[in-house]
Amino acid sequence: MPVDASTALLCWYAVDKRLLPWRAEAGETPDPYRVWLSEIMLQQTTVAAVKPYFAAFTARWPTTEALAAAEDAEVMRAWAGLGYYARARNLLACARAVVAGHGGRFPEDEATLLKLPGIGPYTAAAIVAIGFGKRAVAVDGNVERVVSRLFAVKEQLPGSRKAIRALADRLVPEQGAGDVAQAMMDLGSAICTPRNPACPRCPLNAQCAAFAEGDPARYPVKAPKAARPRREGIAYWLEREGEVLLVRRPANGLLGGMLALPEAPPAKADWHEAGAVDHIFTHFELTMKLHCAETARGPDGIDRYDGLWWPVERIGEAGLPTLFAKLAARGLEWRDAA
Repeated sequence: MPVDASTALLCWYAVDKRLLPWRAEAGETPDPYRVWLSEIMLQQTTVAAVKPYFAAFTARWPTTEALAAAEDAEVMRAWAGLGYYARARNLLACARAVVAGHGGRFPEDEATLLKLPGIGPYTAAAIVAIGFGKRAVAVDGNVERVVSRLFAVKEQLPGSRKAIRALADRLVPEQGAGDVAQAMMDLGSAICTPRNPACPRCPLNAQCAAFAEGDPARYPVKAPKAARPRREGIAYWLEREGEVLLVRRPANGLLGGMLALPEAPPAKADWHEAGAVDHIFTHFELTMKLHCAETARGPDGIDRYDGLWWPVERIGEAGLPTLFAKLAARGLEWRDAA
């Protein structure tokens, strides 16, 4: 498909583009900080879920410098609920690297951006194209789907990604690369959807090989998914005088740096089972049981517990990751029934 196809795409985008809080309005200069922040938040997360988080982050930390100066725990708490917490750690590391090494301004070339924490090829290209208006080929899941259908790419993912990127490169003009990238994303979100694509409304249907074949939903061709392994665990709700014991998880690893319920018995106590919750992570499924107990303050007044006592009535303000927020809800149910 010639690059001229971008004209039809841009005409559609001018009328039907999504109004998103991180996009620059007509006549405004894009802010690379907002582009970067939105792209990190949108990784494996829906637009609807990201909107309130983006608004809260930019109100609290409106610039790279402001975010770089933030306390780690505050950012992790603000991130709670978005999932994939390594992104939040990389978010801080990247902001600090941009301030320390680039004077608070994001670099304008992909090679330098790729050296920053948490920035991969897609995010680097999106920052260059959308944030700086320079030519770059940004291929996310939506673009991947659109391109694989336009050209009816028969090779299975993930092996076809190199070919898909090369085909996407043919669609990107020298000028307006940012608009083309966002138009492709919107097309994939609104029309060229994974199931039941609205092909009659698509501005590119006359040029789409998959549409001509009569079965666009078969693309992109994917290898069969492997079953996720299932794991089990136990969390502990230890309550004392209206407070519950929380611990800070290690910075590295699953849910790193987040406050959570302990996963080892924090004390000898009369533990009671209070149900379980199921949670799906990227690479495995988890069933976590909850054990609950009460304890009393020692007679000498010395606190021998390794953790933080958090007011039960304010547990919703602790910024617990979703798994532990579910478990905390079980703990509250146990508390009410006790």
